[in-house]
Amino acid sequence: MEKTQVGNSTLWKVTFAAFITLFMLVIIFPFFWILVTSFKPTSAIFGDGAYSIYSGSLVLDHFKTVIFEKGIPHSVVNSFVVATSTMLYVVGIAILAAYAISRFNFIGKNILLGIILAISMFPQMIVVGPIYNLFTQLGLTNSYFVALPYSTITLPSAVWIMVTHFNKIPMALEESAKIDGATPFQTLSKVIFPLAAPGVFTTAIITFISAWNEYLLTITLNTNKEYHTVPVAVSFLRDQFSILWGQVSAATIVVTIPTLIMVLLFQKQIVSGLISGAVKE
Repeated sequence: MEKTQVGNSTLWKVTFAAFITLFMLVIIFPFFWILVTSFKPTSAIFGDGAYSIYSGSLVLDHFKTVIFEKGIPHSVVNSFVVATSTMLYVVGIAILAAYAISRFNFIGKNILLGIILAISMFPQMIVVGPIYNLFTQLGLTNSYFVALPYSTITLPSAVWIMVTHFNKIPMALEESAKIDGATPFQTLSKVIFPLAAPGVFTTAIITFISAWNEYLLTITLNTNKEYHTVPVAVSFLRDQFSILWGQVSAATIVVTIPTLIMVLLFQKQIVSGLISGAVKE
């Protein structure tokens, strides 16, 4: 009986491991194929070697073109400026809003949380028109001010993550700070903020990546290529009749490196921030 149970357990583990391995291969394969395509000659991408991993030669022509001729590094700088600006002001607003929602009791508190969540579900096409009209009237198109409407896609999730972490911190700590004469802002900055640091860090990284990958608002508000961010710049790698897949693949590799390095360096902090607010002690 015990041998049967051990055998069933082993079989289940092997089956589960095989399923996970297959699932990961399916997810990773598109990224692997982009890497392979970026080193293929143009003739091999569409010719007889289109379905082969190695076409007989590896070239760096696509990388040279996107780096030195297509201005992809300039677009990376634009994305970094916009994403960093978005991260700083969104995280600041999210901390204040989440602290107020978590700690203060007021009428419509749950409704407000529901509205914030509902905003994150709105299609971007709904807000693009009004934002474009506003930016045109204020003369803010073709500028880094495109970071301002990024809050429509990043702020709701940032607030929810921070509310979760603030709810986990015991109220007794704040009460002790108040007894010692601390103001609400001092309590937030000197007591609550250090304890919520993992959540703040996670919120900052998620906000940065969301802003880095944003496409619709940028292509609508910034028609001048000098202000194109990475997703928009990559979408313009085409000629009159076709998409230049070799250049697109090379550009994808180049622009993925910054975010990949960031995630690899801070993966422990990201996971810690997500997990630490999952269970209230």
